Parts: sequence; structure tokens; C-alpha cells
Amino acid sequence: MKEKLSVILVNYNGKRYNDKCIASILKSQGKEQIQVVVVDNASTDGSLEALRQNWGADERVYIISLDRNYGFSKANNEGIKWAAAQGYQYIMLLNNDTEIEPQTVYRMLECQRRTGGIVVPKILYADEPDRIWYAGGFFSPVIRKAVSRGMGQKDVGQYSKEEYCTFANGCCMLLSEEIISRVGLLDESFFLYYEDTEYSMRAAESNIKITFCGSAAVYHKVNGASKGNENPSNAYFITRNWLICNKMHLGKAFYLFFCYFLLNRAAWGVIWMLQGKGAMTAAMINGLRDYFKIRERLK
Repeated sequence: MKEKLSVILVNYNGKRYNDKCIASILKSQGKEQIQVVVVDNASTDGSLEALRQNWGADERVYIISLDRNYGFSKANNEGIKWAAAQGYQYIMLLNNDTEIEPQTVYRMLECQRRTGGIVVPKILYADEPDRIWYAGGFFSPVIRKAVSRGMGQKDVGQYSKEEYCTFANGCCMLLSEEIISRVGLLDESFFLYYEDTEYSMRAAESNIKITFCGSAAVYHKVNGASKGNENPSNAYFITRNWLICNKMHLGKAFYLFFCYFLLNRAAWGVIWMLQGKGAMTAAMINGLRDYFKIRERLK
């Protein structure tokens, strides 16, 4: 029986990215049955209509349209639930502002079969394909800050081996039905940012390992969907969700982290004010305020 893999893309106003991403997935080599699932978060740029026009007749592409923007986690979860109901044994979460090589899916699947855990690829900048954005990730001691290895380095083969890491970047991660049954779905309270950090921590608590597959490559148009660090909503969600995630998982070490967090955010607040970006500072303060509103409900 042919194994089945579903690649889930979350689309929010990603009209300029979707076609190239989907086309690269459908060029994948291997014997597995691959189904692309695009979950649209109520886009307003005409991308849903373009998806239906360009891919609606292709049985390899299934489109789910949500009635509003529910965020990254819930949209992915809707795709995961659909794929599970169709009997897909493997799930790959992939940003739609990416393109992959024909061997990427095959190599990640081979790694997953050997290790049984979450698998992540090497991620390179799309506009500088010889420069690394992510080559596996790790958590720093005590404050447990997620750090992407190799970021900004020229790719000369220094990270081409298969090895364990501790942080799976949500830009691309391969899961199996067993992993999902043990770890669960993404936490929908995050909306945007830190859902992958929290999932990595939860996986570790479930004794699920993460493997970096250095022979699999993904090319990422970095911050294509979220507009990068100039968007006040990003400052809001990073502030709020960083606190939520670590409150859930750090235990008593959270208080040491919180001291570092306050210094970090204060420094960024000053930098933004000096740059004339008061909206970024205000969004950060709102994120801190909203964390305190919900902290009693956290583990």
C-alpha cells in the first residue's frame, strides 16, 4: 500500500507565493502519494480565488476556506484534521512563502522512518540560496530561548549531516500520525509566533526527538507573510506569546527568564522610540498587558 503524505500550507494574502510553492511540492520525487492542502485564513488579496482558478481542478491540491483569520495554529490544525480523516500517515507543515527541492520530501521521510521523531530540513534564504536561515535549532540554558543554528552563514556543507536538535522551526516540519497522537495539535492560543517553540517543548516532554535532516533543502522568502519586524502586530504577538510559552513550560525557572525578558523588551522599547517607531513599543506594551490578563489560566 502506497504511503500517504499531506503537505499543509497556510495562506493569508499570499497570492504571490502560492503557485511556486505548490508547483515545487508537486515536483517531489518518491513513491509516496502527496496531497497539498491549502488552508486559507480569509485572505483579502484575491489569493483564494487564484488558488481555485489555478489549482481547483487538480486532485493533488485540496483547498480549505475559513470564514476569518484564525491564525497560523488553528489553520494548520484544520489541515491536519482533514488529512488525518483521509488516512494520511505523514503531515508536513510548510510555509507557503517557500519552495522545496524535488528530493526534500523523500529525504525527510527517509529520516523520519529511521528516527520516528519530528524532522526538520535545512532552510536557506530564497534570495541568497547559498546562505543559511536555519540548520537545526536549540534552546539556550535556563531561559530556554530558541536559537536557529547557522543563521546568516554561507552554506559550504558544514551542516549537511543528520543529527538531533531541540527546536523545530515551524517554517517546515515533518510529523507522523503517531507523533500527533502523542503530542497533540498546535496550541491555538498563540495565533502567530511561538507555536513551534511550544510544540518543540511539548514534544520533548513526550520523549519525541527532533532530527535535523541536512540533506533536505527548503528555500524561504523570509517574513513573506508576516512583513517582518516592522509590523506592530508582530511585536505584540512575540511579547505575549514568548511569556505564555515559557510560563507553560519553564516551571520555577520562569522567574529568572522573566527578569531577562523585562530587560530585553525594555531595550527594544527604547530602540523603537529612538527610531520613531512608537507603534512598535505600544504593541509590545499591549502584549505584556494581555499576558497578565490570561496568566492565571496557564499551566
